[in-house]
Amino acid sequence: MAHESPVKRLGFAGAGRMGLPMVRRLVAAGHEVRAVGRTPDRRTALTGEGAVALGRVEDAAEEADAVLVCVFTDRQVREVCLDSGLLDTLPDGAALVVHTTANPRTLQEIAERAAPRGITVLDAPVSGGPHDIAAGRLTVFAGGDEATVERLRPVLAAYADPVLPVGPVGAGQRVKLVNNALFAAQIGLVAEAARLGRDLGVDETVLLAALGHGSSASRALAGVASRGSADRFVTDVREFLDKDVEVVRQVADGLGARLGALEPALAALGRAGVGTDA
Repeated sequence: MAHESPVKRLGFAGAGRMGLPMVRRLVAAGHEVRAVGRTPDRRTALTGEGAVALGRVEDAAEEADAVLVCVFTDRQVREVCLDSGLLDTLPDGAALVVHTTANPRTLQEIAERAAPRGITVLDAPVSGGPHDIAAGRLTVFAGGDEATVERLRPVLAAYADPVLPVGPVGAGQRVKLVNNALFAAQIGLVAEAARLGRDLGVDETVLLAALGHGSSASRALAGVASRGSADRFVTDVREFLDKDVEVVRQVADGLGARLGALEPALAALGRAGVGTDA
């Protein structure tokens, strides 16, 4: 029998940097959360947040209204959603929410595998960080049918606002990839602007603080200014930026799309932070 709203019993896979604060907010909102912890330390952390800590995603999926996945890479999404027994364990009529930035085709494949079971898939990559989750203002680009988005909106509202419907499954990933390409390119441009400032004899910290009050202000600039240096910012977030840019390039190549004028800015980003001691 298909599950009826409200969605209250949740499974969760990927309780790391982003996932653990999501679990915290879900528990605080009154949801029953059964979360996967691969190590004893992670299971202790989950228990401390009020979740039921389990060792396998299949255990988290049993009798769940929905399972949320917030792992790091496309490969991990495939392992959790396609290579495990998750889809076989989820009850008929349950939902699967994927917050990871991944290949749109991966989400479409998951949806195709889930459909015969009556399991609906929400392609729901996010924009923001742990501080946005804590404030309940994470952005979700929601790819899926309208009924699925609305059914899951009360769950996502525990940590996300806005939840933006952007089209069918796969569209969420496409929008997020464009977002990431633009954000990374903007950081590359900020790094080039900082270089220009240095060439002109302007202190970088002073320059970055001043630009935030001008027409060049942006979220990318604010992030860089918070570190006082473009190279320092890029060094601090290199792991996440490199992963996102690599996904953007792979997906664009696979879909025959051009990065165009974004490419030189991404190349500038690749040069930033290299060799710094920050």
